[in-house]
Amino acid sequence: MSELQTEIQKRRTFAIISHPDAGKTTLTEKLLLYGGAIHLAGSIKSRKTQRHAVSDWMEIEKQRGISVTSSVLQFDYAGCRINILDTPGHQDFSEDTYRTLMAVDSAVMIIDVAKGVEAQTKKLFKVCKQRHIPIFTFVNKLDRFGKAPLELMEEIEDVLGIRSYPMNWPIGTDGHYKGIYHRETEKVELFSEDTSHGQEERESVIFDLKDPKAKEIIGDTDYQALLDDIDLLDVAGEQWSMDKVNKGELTPMFFGSAMTNFGVRGFLEEYLRLAPAPQPRMSSDGLISPDDEKFSGFIFKIQANMNPAHHDRLSFIRICSGKFERGMSVYHMQGGKAVKLSQPQQFLAQDRQIIDTAYPGDIVGLFDPGIFGIGDTLCMPSHKFKFADFPVFPPERFARVSAKDTMKRKQFVKGIMQLTQEGAVQLFQQAGAGMESYIVGTVGQLQFDVLEYRLKSEYNTEIVMNMQPFEVARWLRFKDNRPVTPESLRGADRGMFVYDMKDRPVLLVNNEWALGWIQDNNPDLEMFPVPPEKQDAEDDMK
Repeated sequence: MSELQTEIQKRRTFAIISHPDAGKTTLTEKLLLYGGAIHLAGSIKSRKTQRHAVSDWMEIEKQRGISVTSSVLQFDYAGCRINILDTPGHQDFSEDTYRTLMAVDSAVMIIDVAKGVEAQTKKLFKVCKQRHIPIFTFVNKLDRFGKAPLELMEEIEDVLGIRSYPMNWPIGTDGHYKGIYHRETEKVELFSEDTSHGQEERESVIFDLKDPKAKEIIGDTDYQALLDDIDLLDVAGEQWSMDKVNKGELTPMFFGSAMTNFGVRGFLEEYLRLAPAPQPRMSSDGLISPDDEKFSGFIFKIQANMNPAHHDRLSFIRICSGKFERGMSVYHMQGGKAVKLSQPQQFLAQDRQIIDTAYPGDIVGLFDPGIFGIGDTLCMPSHKFKFADFPVFPPERFARVSAKDTMKRKQFVKGIMQLTQEGAVQLFQQAGAGMESYIVGTVGQLQFDVLEYRLKSEYNTEIVMNMQPFEVARWLRFKDNRPVTPESLRGADRGMFVYDMKDRPVLLVNNEWALGWIQDNNPDLEMFPVPPEKQDAEDDMK
């Protein structure tokens, strides 16, 4: 096996998806704890010691206890190199999350034992299913009262349309589980009392279910209930199929509690055994295999001011093929020129280090002077191609934004342009209006709060924000390709006519009914929920 193939087989790159509050950041921390990346895990809810979650680095995240940007974390465990992409759990941040899901090979779905499948989980699951990403389910918070395991299996099938295969099964009664049964090995693992409040690894004893003393150790009632459940799963449950798991049609299911380290190590080890190594990626030149010797990758995230003292800007690249080497020259497809990758970095939240090499599946932060965009392809000059285009999500909320102090207009423009390039917001200019204000579009309300916060903290600029009544944006194109202007459009006054940052015409309207009226009165007009070029590229790649 070549060095490249050996390194590829070690990699596991995944995202954790869940509804807010299901315990995503806590599970991320506990995986790092077992990986030796941190020695003491801090509950996100416990603010007494002022310890904040390792994967939350932006001040607003620490204040609110939510993840609003996608962090990238890397650590080693049991011979594997693990890349976790910690996605925003807040419902308003679906766009950044969707982009992150483009960069992973599998996903871990966390389900709160008490709440079951929640709205945000449904949304994110849908994206995974569209991309046939293998999904591993972790039922969390077993230390609290919740739904019965069989009820949760049924709910996952009814709500998400995917069958589940429990890899382990909780032993005990609701809210008082004492251990788990590992189906494949037929071993029982009983956990000791959690005396460190989840800050240290949890001790456990493991023995065979057929052990003569098993009934005595577990207790008569729980032992019999376990036997009955196993019998039911073996007879009526789903058959194991690795092929179905890899296609995203069957989800391996694990039970545990991230907060108390109940079942976390077992989950991590089983996940690493079953999860796929880096997978081939679709491009304009067909599938690109990870073991292709020629380097390639794509930018899936841009983040400014991770170090506010330096006002730096980093572009995160997912390596798809070949070996990455510090200082190498690659071809930037969208920029149309060669670039040198001189300051590659890897992360454990705010801690970062310069790296010399990386392999397919790894995520590398590149120092970016402002040349990269989200979805950009980097490849070797001898083999030029583009990876499949990223999905674009139409904004649903709009506000007029201007600098409170006109003397700070320069910082205002710089900050708002930077955040637009990150993909945090979408920016529009009203037709005929001056440059004093912009129309900002977002997928959710919280993004306006983050925009305001970051402009103030990172660019020292306060803003005036006026919400607009529009909920729908459509990019416009006439079938004969003549220019679309406010004058050429019947009913343009029923909404707001704006241009995006590439001078493409866009109409903002209040609702779908207004769109229908404009379409009826302009029969030769084409309307797109995303820029037409994006739509055309997506159609071509199918």
